[in-house]
Amino acid sequence: MPDVKKPLLEVKSLTTSFRTDRGVVRPVDDVSFTIEYGQILGIVGESGSGKSMTSQSILRLVGNRKSEKVAGEVLFEGQNLLELKEKQMQKIRGKEISLIAQDPMTSLNPVYSVGNQIAEVPFIHEKSSKKNSWEKAVAMIKRVGIPSAEVRATQYPHEFSGGMRQRGVIAMALAGNPKLLIADEPTTALDVTIQAQILELIRDLRDETGAGIMLITHDLGVVAELCDQVAVMYAGKIVEKAPVEDLFSEPKHPYTKGLLASLPKLGDKARLTPIPGQPPNLHHLSTGCAFADRCPFVMDVCKVVHPNLQEDGPEHEVACYLYGEEERHANES
Repeated sequence: MPDVKKPLLEVKSLTTSFRTDRGVVRPVDDVSFTIEYGQILGIVGESGSGKSMTSQSILRLVGNRKSEKVAGEVLFEGQNLLELKEKQMQKIRGKEISLIAQDPMTSLNPVYSVGNQIAEVPFIHEKSSKKNSWEKAVAMIKRVGIPSAEVRATQYPHEFSGGMRQRGVIAMALAGNPKLLIADEPTTALDVTIQAQILELIRDLRDETGAGIMLITHDLGVVAELCDQVAVMYAGKIVEKAPVEDLFSEPKHPYTKGLLASLPKLGDKARLTPIPGQPPNLHHLSTGCAFADRCPFVMDVCKVVHPNLQEDGPEHEVACYLYGEEERHANES
């Protein structure tokens, strides 16, 4: 049994930077969070906010070129993944930590059958026989709701529909019984019925194995249903962290409030309220809050110095001058 007194994953001041012709950009900027055993953390935000890049940085899928740099600490069961050699990381990826990638077509090899690709996980990481690995692959295909699993296992990705390919990717991610599952928009290509099945699968994995789950999604309905904690990202930074009930009942950051206000409500015929403006260009970020140009509560200090992420209530953190010590300093300036 794992030592549940220690967090499964601790991300501390994670910063990912890329050197480009137009200067250095940081799609992940000083990001910190914790995932406990059996906890589901939702990461939400608009496209380009840094959600997927955070997951890729954790798995060391970036930072391997001269133009890329990943700094900070990623402690998985106390071990800093950023200090491991690539061969050591290969033993962790797919077994200890699994990724459900956003695009199933880039996750499945077109020249191998789906069953063979799923069977690779127990064959490589668990040293199972080819027969047992194949049987597990078929069982996983059944488990994610693909009919005629024995036949489908022999088919290739191009013979699957988009939704079936996504379920194949999920089957591959779950095949190693990972301790940490990173799910990047896992239900985007699925209809409502299959979406409910997959969310139930993810919840079952957590309940059966005590795995921690990092769920990246645009769908706040999925977050409300599945997650324990939520981190809201904007322009590479976490701007709010809270238990899911607190975030939905009492959002604090103006960006979080904008996300929730833009959701359609059953029976509400009023027009949706979009967040004005566009996310900032990471090449031209100011030293202040990146949301300042879109914020209805912007103050002069917001445009000069980025607020720190600080506590404002039990387990509730927010990076905004409207709250806590930041509010006091803003009023004094």
